[in-house]
Amino acid sequence: MKFKKRLFYAVLILLILFVANIFISTGFFRTIENKFEGDVFQKINIPGAEDITISRKDSFAIISSTARNHFPNLKQEIGGLYFIDLKTDVFKPIHLTKDFKKPFAPHGISIFQKDSVTTIAAISHTLEGEFIEFFTLTNQKLTHQKTLKNDKIFSPNDIVLIDEKRFYFTNDHKYKDGLGRLSEDYLGLGMSNVVYFDGKNYTVVADGIAYANGINFDNKRNLLFVASPRKFLIKVYEKNEDGTLNFIEDIDCKTGVDNIEFDENDKLWIGSHPNLLHFAAYAKGDEAFSPSEIIKIDYKQKGEYTIEQIYMEDGTNMSASTVAATFGNLIFTGNVMDDHFLILKRNH
Repeated sequence: MKFKKRLFYAVLILLILFVANIFISTGFFRTIENKFEGDVFQKINIPGAEDITISRKDSFAIISSTARNHFPNLKQEIGGLYFIDLKTDVFKPIHLTKDFKKPFAPHGISIFQKDSVTTIAAISHTLEGEFIEFFTLTNQKLTHQKTLKNDKIFSPNDIVLIDEKRFYFTNDHKYKDGLGRLSEDYLGLGMSNVVYFDGKNYTVVADGIAYANGINFDNKRNLLFVASPRKFLIKVYEKNEDGTLNFIEDIDCKTGVDNIEFDENDKLWIGSHPNLLHFAAYAKGDEAFSPSEIIKIDYKQKGEYTIEQIYMEDGTNMSASTVAATFGNLIFTGNVMDDHFLILKRNH
């Protein structure tokens, strides 16, 4: 009898520790206090503007938009890519893919510019499968170039172009559903990866990541940055000539980091989810709001960096921030499911 009691209490303690770990590791107990040294400059009525990237060379923004109802999607979602000219005073979005006839639900995007040619790559989730769509942008006109499909494009989240043909992308899960999926989401098991495409072949170059999400490449420093929101980490890698990666370090951000953008000084700007359980409930439609956070990382070298909280908001202005792309003192911050995204204006 004593043994059964001891066993019962041991199992009970383990269960309590297990549940406590989930709450603590997902930011459930974080205090959400609205903070921003600036104002909301403009609301842009584009739904589910999950990723935004900016060309400082030509002063425009590309927005990835998908009208999401909840996760996972149960019907074909409708989305598109939008263009905003940043040289004007009125930021009016132009729908670039309104004539694109295939099912298209863009997620992560990347642009590469060489001479006068702008290449755009977009992750697309459809009921027919997972694809990477390539386009060429010329004078605000988008031309579809090709569709990539491969077994390694399994659960793609974000992409970064190295040039017109080569790129890295993240798979955020190993399992689509079932216990495997639950273990990745709630236990935080590192089972997702980063894949490199050299123009011909797909190669897994980093794995063991808990929910590999945003990805970006700093060409000046030859560094690849990968977001692991489930572990609150930005993972730093050095790129080798053949595309393989050398792991450098993890940056503990203490928030659910999502997409990664660089400013003009090579600092990382990241839209984030400070409470992952709240975000999960919001994404399923069980909560009306989910808090948003923006952080900035000044990365010097291994072990030498600073993290600054730029923005925190309880979700009433905009829920579930996913990206923060800067242009001067403006921050273009997108989200998962809201019917608009925000342009913030910093005071300094």
